[in-house]
Amino acid sequence: MGKKRKPAVSSSAKFTPKSEKDQPILLNELLSADIVKKLKAQAEELKKAEETRKEDIRKQEEEKKKLEQKRLENDFSYLLENSDPNWSKHK
Repeated sequence: MGKKRKPAVSSSAKFTPKSEKDQPILLNELLSADIVKKLKAQAEELKKAEETRKEDIRKQEEEKKKLEQKRLENDFSYLLENSDPNWSKHK
């Protein structure tokens, strides 16, 4: 036997506000304008700090990759394993 299906409820029926009293009060409506501005400025500062932190991490990773590549270029066994086996091209 198959599963029984539940009747579908339309999305417009779920979210119909009945009156203005039923709508929730937002936090920025309760706080003063100065506090809201300060919070927005603080959020912007945090975003900038996060971006700079991520950029620093990316730069550090790039520097590590460059150093590792330089080290591998000086390693003869690595160069031998990864070199082109067809030496006739380099005559």
